[in-house]
Amino acid sequence: MNTMQRIAAGFAALSLASAMPAVAADYSSAEKLRRLDIMLMVTGLRCRTGVDNFQADFQAFEAGHLAELNGAARALRADLVAEFGQRGADRELDRISTTIANQYGGGHPWLGCHDLKQVTRMLADARGSEPLLAAADELLQGDGPQLAYAGGR
Repeated sequence: MNTMQRIAAGFAALSLASAMPAVAADYSSAEKLRRLDIMLMVTGLRCRTGVDNFQADFQAFEAGHLAELNGAARALRADLVAEFGQRGADRELDRISTTIANQYGGGHPWLGCHDLKQVTRMLADARGSEPLLAAADELLQGDGPQLAYAGGR
């Protein structure tokens, strides 16, 4: 089973068993969604000149999940304001966004443009935040997928 098939199987398993513990780092749901959005945006820009350009898929993802993404942005900002104050929250949001963009500026650690295009298309068609959070748990890991329910790597 290739990486893309394992990720797709993982999305299906997680949608059926959404009570499973998160695999990714200990980010809030709001931060996971923000990180996923930025990762897709940055890798989409990187892939835009090749045959696997997924800019249209990314735009469909953002349009289809505008409510979830905007809600996550508001929740993340509120959490950061509570922790750092207004000015500190702005700096922290900027730091988070810059860190993520820099992390994926050279591409995704284990997915190429073709795989990212397929994932983005699947996420654009998904409904609700659960599949997005499952995707974030899988895609935002630095060392590759850790799909326990699919036999790992």
